[in-house]
Amino acid sequence: MNRSLRLGLCALSVVLLSACASFDRAPAPVLESPARWAVLPFVNATETPLAGQRAQVLAHSLLGAQGLTEVQPYPQTTRDTVFGPDSSGPSTADALQWARDQGLRYALAGEVFEWRYKVGVDGEPAVGVSLRVIDVPTGKTLWTGAGSQSGWYRDSLGSLAQATLRDLIQHATSGRPAR
Repeated sequence: MNRSLRLGLCALSVVLLSACASFDRAPAPVLESPARWAVLPFVNATETPLAGQRAQVLAHSLLGAQGLTEVQPYPQTTRDTVFGPDSSGPSTADALQWARDQGLRYALAGEVFEWRYKVGVDGEPAVGVSLRVIDVPTGKTLWTGAGSQSGWYRDSLGSLAQATLRDLIQHATSGRPAR
């Protein structure tokens, strides 16, 4: 193979790999099935208004897409404002108590640490989230995972967020025994 062809292939590889993804996940826990789940409020650690709520809504839908039929979202009583996150939302302890009161078995909690379009000519989307599966009766964390991805200028932030959360949720729930 000649030198210019090799250089061209290397340049093409760099371009194709420029839309990056990074995931770190604990081994999938063994979970009871069927079980009732809660989706707790997601912490918005970004400057993007409503990023936590958007991720929470996606996570709720994706748990259902994994075949979990009894999933309840935490009832939202506070919201992010258009000026930034509203930090007066429920604590994790309060949300877990709500889940206990509902008789739920597992809870999905999360934090959004990136949710934006990058500044620049192309404006690529970028998403970063971390998730935890919590045993509601004990409050013990059974699984943790984090993922971040950046996309191409033609990708939407919503589809990138959905793909990132789907990867994490599929892994977190893959330890469920067959019904």
